[in-house]
Order: sequence, then structure tokens, then C-alpha cells
Amino acid sequence: MNPKSAWSLLLAACRKWKFEPHDIAAQLDAQGRYDVELAPDFPLLIKRFHYTSRQHTRGATWHDRLELFLPLDGPVRFRMGDHTVSLDPGDLLVVENLKLHHVVDFTGFDTRVLVVSFRPEFVYSLGSPTADYTFLLPFYTTLDRKPHVLRLGDPASAEAYVAMTRLIECFFGGESRQFVQAGSKVYLMELLFHLARRFRASDLLKWEFERQQQRSLRFKPVFEHIQNHSAEKLPVTTAARMVALSPGAFTKAFKQVAGMTLVGYLNQVRLAHAARLLRETGRTVAEIAAEVGFSDQSYFDRRFKAALGQTPQMFRRRFEASAGVPLRAEPEKKKK
Repeated sequence: MNPKSAWSLLLAACRKWKFEPHDIAAQLDAQGRYDVELAPDFPLLIKRFHYTSRQHTRGATWHDRLELFLPLDGPVRFRMGDHTVSLDPGDLLVVENLKLHHVVDFTGFDTRVLVVSFRPEFVYSLGSPTADYTFLLPFYTTLDRKPHVLRLGDPASAEAYVAMTRLIECFFGGESRQFVQAGSKVYLMELLFHLARRFRASDLLKWEFERQQQRSLRFKPVFEHIQNHSAEKLPVTTAARMVALSPGAFTKAFKQVAGMTLVGYLNQVRLAHAARLLRETGRTVAEIAAEVGFSDQSYFDRRFKAALGQTPQMFRRRFEASAGVPLRAEPEKKKK
């Protein structure tokens, strides 16, 4: 089967189900992290989201679970670390889950998306057959420093679309719980097999893979500290002590795992929190800047615009206009 035919079958399968608006604000914790609860005995979840410029939850996040992201209808701009990936319908993205990531809004943004989330131990853990680590290689090995995207039209995409079609039909098909779980795992493994084979340029020996996996997990205390205390200063020396590394080794390893420097990562978390406060509260921009950890509002305005493409004031006005909320007048800055 050629890629276009396989893609058509996947789209036909997706017409059977409704796609919910990407409105996950109620599922965010106090720090804005989207922490999906996955069942211990079946840590797999597939979500059918509908993203639009008018309605989707903004803000960058990171998480322990692994994720695949597939737009069905329109283009998507997906930010991971310091890089923005442009996706067209049918482009299957392997999300670098520990890097701060989010979709980027733009005029006319409107597409359905399949998001497949699972915990790595669902596929490979201690005691698993040795070869099973191969299924996770696309998530932990980006030696060429480029995101892993299986593009529509790539010869390998046909088999991936067939596996994805089987996966969603099994997951949402209404079979008994036993067969949903068994079948979903089979088809997920099939999908991951095709991705691993496609990105074989990043293939590693088992011990090298495990070292990269352990290094990613090692930084979890730092990520969680930043998520819970993002408004506080965090010197490199303090962060390095959390993971028992020298400052130099920490700086190099953190950028490899997170895709940006510690300062850049901290600022991104602060800006995501600020975006939530701009939408959900009536506090002034100056008050929000101070609350999330920016002592200089002008610097906050510049960083916010660089990250989200608009000033905080513009962001708030656009959100209020789309939600039908009466516009608030922002107090003028005092002249020095």
C-alpha cells in the first residue's frame, strides 16, 4: 500500500469519532503542568483533540510519558526547546517529552490531532526482552540534533499509518477491556517498530541507550523544582548539586536533555505561567511579571513577545476578544 492510500484509510477511521476541543486547563496543576494519569497496568492513552486559534490551552509543558503527535487536517507549528517544527497533515512527530514544548498559535490555526501517550515501561523496562529497547530509540536518540518527524509521502509512512489505524480502531473500538489492552499494545509496538526502523541512523547499542535514558531521568528533580518554584532564582551551582554534577558537566548535559540552557528553560516556565495568569486573572501586567519572577517589566515584555509573538497586552486583548470578555484598560506605565 502506498502512503497516500494508507493515509486515506487513517482519515476515514478518524471520521467515526468526535474530536474534543483542546481545553485542558482544568487538568493543569498549580504550576501549569499537564500531568495525565495513566493506569499502572495499562499506561497508554490516546486523545483526539481539535486545536483552533480560538480555542486551545496555551503554555509550555514537559512530562515523563512519551508522546506521538499527528495533525490530520491543517498545519501545526510545534515548539520543542529552542526549535520550532513545522508539521503538515500526516506528519508524525516524536515529541521530545522532557523539553518544554507546546503548539504555536497563528492566524487560521485549525486542525484535528491524534496524540498517543504512554509510559516507557509499557514498552521496555528491566526484565523485558533485550530487543524491546529498540522500540524506544526514536524517543531517546537524536544524535543528528533534529526532531524525528515521519513525513507524509515518506516510503515508511504507509506502514506507520496502517499501524496507527489499527491502534485507534482497537483502542476506541469498544472491545472487551482484555482485548483492547492486548491489541492496543500489539499495534503500538508495530507503530514504534516502523519509527525505529525509519530512524535507524540514530541506532545505538543497548548500554548507550540506557545511559541516555538514565541521564534524562536524572534531571527530573531539577524539572520538578523549576515547575514548583519557577519564580525563585536557581543558580547553576544549586541545580547541579540536585543531580550531583559539577556546574560545567550540568550545563552541558542539561542542554542536551532540555534543548536549552537552564536560564532559558526557567524563563519559558515563567512565561507559560504568565500566559495563564493573563487569561485567568485581572492582575496588571506588572503584577504578573513580578509574580512569575521577572523584576523588570520591560524585560518581561521582550521575553514574552519573543516566545509568543505578541506583547502581554496584545495576548490578553486577543484572548478576551475571542472569549467575548469586555476589554480591560491596562494602567499606563509611570514615566521615569
